[in-house]
Amino acid sequence: MSRFLSHSNVATQYRLQYTASTHFLRGQIIGRQQRSYETGPKPVDTPAIPYGPGMPPPLKGIRILDLTRVLAGPTATMLLADLGADVIKVEEVSRGDDTRTASAQQPPESAYFLAVNRNKRSMTVNFKTPEGLEIIRKLVKKSDILVENFVSGKLASMGLGWEDCKKINERLIYASITGYGQTGPYRSAAGYDVIIEAEAGLMHITGEPDRPPSKVGVAATDVATGLYAHGAIMAALLSRQQTGKGVWIDCNLFESQIAGLANIASNYLIAGQEAGRHGTAHPSIVPYQVFPCKNGFLMIGAGNNKQFKLLAEKVLEDPSLADDPKFATNDARVKNRTELVHIISDVLLKHDREHWLERFTGLGIPFGPINNIEQTFNHPQAVARKVTVEVNHARAGKIKLVAPAVAYNGQKMSVRLPPPWLSEHTSEVMEELGYRPEQIEDLRERAII
Repeated sequence: MSRFLSHSNVATQYRLQYTASTHFLRGQIIGRQQRSYETGPKPVDTPAIPYGPGMPPPLKGIRILDLTRVLAGPTATMLLADLGADVIKVEEVSRGDDTRTASAQQPPESAYFLAVNRNKRSMTVNFKTPEGLEIIRKLVKKSDILVENFVSGKLASMGLGWEDCKKINERLIYASITGYGQTGPYRSAAGYDVIIEAEAGLMHITGEPDRPPSKVGVAATDVATGLYAHGAIMAALLSRQQTGKGVWIDCNLFESQIAGLANIASNYLIAGQEAGRHGTAHPSIVPYQVFPCKNGFLMIGAGNNKQFKLLAEKVLEDPSLADDPKFATNDARVKNRTELVHIISDVLLKHDREHWLERFTGLGIPFGPINNIEQTFNHPQAVARKVTVEVNHARAGKIKLVAPAVAYNGQKMSVRLPPPWLSEHTSEVMEELGYRPEQIEDLRERAII
């Protein structure tokens, strides 16, 4: 069944809730404090999942030292891991990434963490200690890329800044993801998605015109920044191929969000036009918004006179609307927005959503239902495109993840590693760095790894 789908900011009506379905008992504290990864059931071996046949993994052989946490940085490194890079996620020794404890019920792994950490290895290192710092420096020497999202200047104060790491490995690509960038009066401020949404214009244009500003229903600024960082790192790899030298990438939430204002920013810069909130409506196209029906909502985008005429004749069954001077042109429809919206709403409220979806299908009018998350994953297109992938997690068992979004020669990159449990690969990576088993055990006992 073919139909046009249109985008809108109705996503602000939804909030993703991260939950987990399984739980584990916390262990007793005996002697030194037990860590979260030591208190669950004994992990089972999880076989790697082979690559799909579409394209050989282009980043196979590239090693990434991942010092990021939460969402923007982990999104970037996950996308690189999907392309075959060996991503070593270095985490805090006792708790790990902040998102591992996003659920208050202490599941084996929080759904938040599982969402952005597939295809990675996890090790824990306390690099505030001299021994831990030495481990990180050895990883820097053996890595192609370092990605970090500490406050600007923090790693440099620890001897792990760009200038320090460049001396260890001149081919290193060093990607810094911060709230506001490496320069300017806000360079030392921490970055939080919702604060940047407010400060960089997005919240001002999100929400209903007669209501307070609203945040977007998912951390869109974090995700966008992760995408920018991913692209920048790929560009730096190409640059290194030409020059033989590394690159320092300065990527931040603030500028990523400003860039994401797109035409809204251009309207202000070129025409001096300040933006406002329009809910799901469009400021200069009518009808182009969410409408209620008997048991739900529809997004309708009749963006030109031809589409409006089809809407009037085939859907509303009132051809006279298209000839009425108040509605015959888009300019007229904008002037008479309130009256036309009421007319359309009154008709749509007479029937349920399925009735109208069938009526719209095949007409060439952009439309789409407002789906909740369950309906989204059950969407026929989502099922056909295999937007989820099932993996075996060592502690959570079989879980479903969102699959990589891009296909190459008809196939997506496979999820070859499930998201790791905390410190799952510490011993493995330490052995690769040349540490002996007794050294590893000693470092573990002293909570350095």
